[in-house]
Amino acid sequence: MTIPKTQNPKPKPQSLDDLDRAILNEIQSHFPIDSRPYAEMGRRVGASEAEVLARVMAMVEAGIIRRLGANFTSRKLGYTSTLCAARVKPASLDHFVAVVNRYPGVTHNYLRRHRYNIWFTLIAESEERLNQILEEISQAADVEEILSLPAQEVFKIKVDFPV
Repeated sequence: MTIPKTQNPKPKPQSLDDLDRAILNEIQSHFPIDSRPYAEMGRRVGASEAEVLARVMAMVEAGIIRRLGANFTSRKLGYTSTLCAARVKPASLDHFVAVVNRYPGVTHNYLRRHRYNIWFTLIAESEERLNQILEEISQAADVEEILSLPAQEVFKIKVDFPV
């Protein structure tokens, strides 16, 4: 189960037509770097800028599109990251989630059925700052234990979901 950074319920997903699918396929790896990206995308998929933008907004509202934004290789920008596994008492879960999610470097936060029942990823500008954040989380969120599991080797794969 993913613990969203916002607790707002998502509207019921809409059914997708061929144009929605074409837009989703373009967005995944071919989002135009252009002063009018939705106009360029419209040219590619055979729709107007206004229609593409309206459909993208509708898919965001429906929870089909979770986020639009660039992906960067954080290590090449001087950042460090870690996967964290935390043991949190069930009664403290909501508080823990609120504490963890207020850090902008938290990119994922998952509830697990395991002794370490919350897993999250954290990115920071230095290892020192990363450790400081983990200490702040531990103190503020009544955590039994947090394991920091930094990657020993990184394997990046490109994942597109043909729609």
